[in-house]
Amino acid sequence: MAAPKRFFAQNISEEMTLSEEEGRHAKNVLRLAEGDEVTLFDGSGKEYSAVVTRADRQGITVHVVRENVSDREPKTWVFLLIGALKGDKTELVVQKATELGVSRIGVFSSRYCSAYMNENKLERLNRVAREAAKQCLRASVPRVEYYETLEEALRAGSECVTRLFACEFLDETEKDLIDTGATVCAVVGSEGGFAEEEYALAQRLGYCGVSLGKRILRAETAAIALLSVVMHEAGELG
Repeated sequence: MAAPKRFFAQNISEEMTLSEEEGRHAKNVLRLAEGDEVTLFDGSGKEYSAVVTRADRQGITVHVVRENVSDREPKTWVFLLIGALKGDKTELVVQKATELGVSRIGVFSSRYCSAYMNENKLERLNRVAREAAKQCLRASVPRVEYYETLEEALRAGSECVTRLFACEFLDETEKDLIDTGATVCAVVGSEGGFAEEEYALAQRLGYCGVSLGKRILRAETAAIALLSVVMHEAGELG
């Protein structure tokens, strides 16, 4: 038997109507009907089992019958900082980072960054995170934020126990990634990479340089690769 379909909802209550967007998908695409079981989540880490009580032109109404705490959230809290990328590449990184289990995502502008961010793009990225969380059965949704400067982004991650700064001109990694700690901040640049002075700034703020090998990786590949290593060493992919 297939698992109940999942829907993102805010202000979950015992009797509630799904949002217009979620309701339209439930009715027109999934063809849900009265009596069907669904799962709701609000991004807080909790899930709610519910039953459809009405499915008509007025929308999809459900009755919540049980609250659960998800067991799919990672024990290691990871904050990804990624330079703004061209086209839809930032969306790809947000999607895959959410699937891998990051808790928070920051997009920043830096010296060699040629992409830009606005409110519409930021909302789009948060919507991508919600959809990715729904697809991979997470109950928490990482919040996506924007930082106008690299320094602002780095300071946002300064309280993490482990701070990693991926840099293409480093020959070797300065820190053993096995010792990830309970909280990790991982920084990856945009297509243009980082300048020497930006790496020096990161060092002053307690970040350790990380090499991702002898080959130059695309920015989106570098972000996904670094997160995969961090999650593996933290025991989240084993």
